[in-house]
Amino acid sequence: MTGIYTLSETYGLVVCGGKSSRMGIDKSILKYYEKQQRYHMYNRLMPLCKRVFISCNEEQEGNIEKGYQFIKDGEGFGDVGPIKALLTAFTKYPEKNLLFIGCDYPFLTLKELQLFSFVCKKEPAAFYNNSDNMYEPMLAWYPYTCFDELKRMHKAKEFSLQHFLKINHAVKHLPANNNCIQSIDTPEGFKAAYKLLNGG
Repeated sequence: MTGIYTLSETYGLVVCGGKSSRMGIDKSILKYYEKQQRYHMYNRLMPLCKRVFISCNEEQEGNIEKGYQFIKDGEGFGDVGPIKALLTAFTKYPEKNLLFIGCDYPFLTLKELQLFSFVCKKEPAAFYNNSDNMYEPMLAWYPYTCFDELKRMHKAKEFSLQHFLKINHAVKHLPANNNCIQSIDTPEGFKAAYKLLNGG
């Protein structure tokens, strides 16, 4: 699927391989809409990207529905957080840019992603939380030119994508609606978000 906002040579990655320890269950299978959140976000990225994948761990691999492409986290990178998903995808597709989107942002709209796509040109770019003065590494665009630096960081046991975005002066995207950068990671948060999104 293509459209006016399609990002050039970019693959979408819906990141689902975290432990979801605070939520107590896999955040990617929660339903705020008609489909599980991982499939909802997958479909949301399709108008923007040449291809879309679910980034998953070994346990999740076995229950992804037919028709959805996925990339299983590479075993050689260790338990090092989200950088593992990014390195795995770049290892498989080293000449593609990656739109890297966490599965736990139920308020993220296609319109906001379209606005973000306009700043994804050459340098790394990410949504920016102005109130906390922080990048949102799980809502970011990483061009393929990042791969060597990310490999160097991993080898040096530097695993923070926040740090990577800072030292590379990533483009800051200030969202039109700050709700879209709200990550939901607790049962109470899920109930509140579901209520807001579904009118009670």
